[in-house]
Amino acid sequence: MRRRSISVILVAILIAAAQSAVADAAVFTNLGFSPNGRVFMFAQHGIERASGQAYAEIFTVDVPSNQFVPSGVFRRQFTDPVSPGQTGHAALLTLMREAEPLRSSNNINHFLQGRLVYLLLNADEPRPEITFRDFVTGDSYHVVLSQESRGSGSDLAARFHIDLTRTTASGRSESYTVGLPNLFRDGVRHYRIRQALLTPGNRGMVFVVEMERPSGTGTALRYMVETLEF
Repeated sequence: MRRRSISVILVAILIAAAQSAVADAAVFTNLGFSPNGRVFMFAQHGIERASGQAYAEIFTVDVPSNQFVPSGVFRRQFTDPVSPGQTGHAALLTLMREAEPLRSSNNINHFLQGRLVYLLLNADEPRPEITFRDFVTGDSYHVVLSQESRGSGSDLAARFHIDLTRTTASGRSESYTVGLPNLFRDGVRHYRIRQALLTPGNRGMVFVVEMERPSGTGTALRYMVETLEF
């Protein structure tokens, strides 16, 4: 089981590296959970293709409410010169110094990464419905991603939500709707579920959602999360 977990983590790292080499693709970074699994911190960073500048963003989310904790968003774009081959990792390390008091106050442990139960590989075709099983607990999950886009150019916007059915090993089914079905996000063309993580203690789930945005240099890929507590 440990060898399998390490293999999954290595695949996730390779995906991030491959994505950062194409388009204007951010690198998603799991920064960990609080011990009770109720707070999750993550980041994205990269090199903005249009400006050539490194950027980083750090988000801290209250899992049960699916909302940012107070003052839970940090963003910076750096004017420092970057060399070919850099990924913007330096931007993330620099921004993490600013986020450290919030990390500490929420007791975020970088080693508490949750448990990856779904991963969309680059070669896989995204599907609106996915089903996966947690082989540790025996629970199974059926996920439906509903989305709609409208407009074009500067008026482009898209909305989505996730319908989740969780069936426990004992056969009990529970249904959840995650996200804001009526919120059109400006500049977004498409959404994909990239990862699903179980929180420490298996009491909740985090969906890592990729947002595809058209940009002056092609396509920009950014990340957000949707969370819930069972």
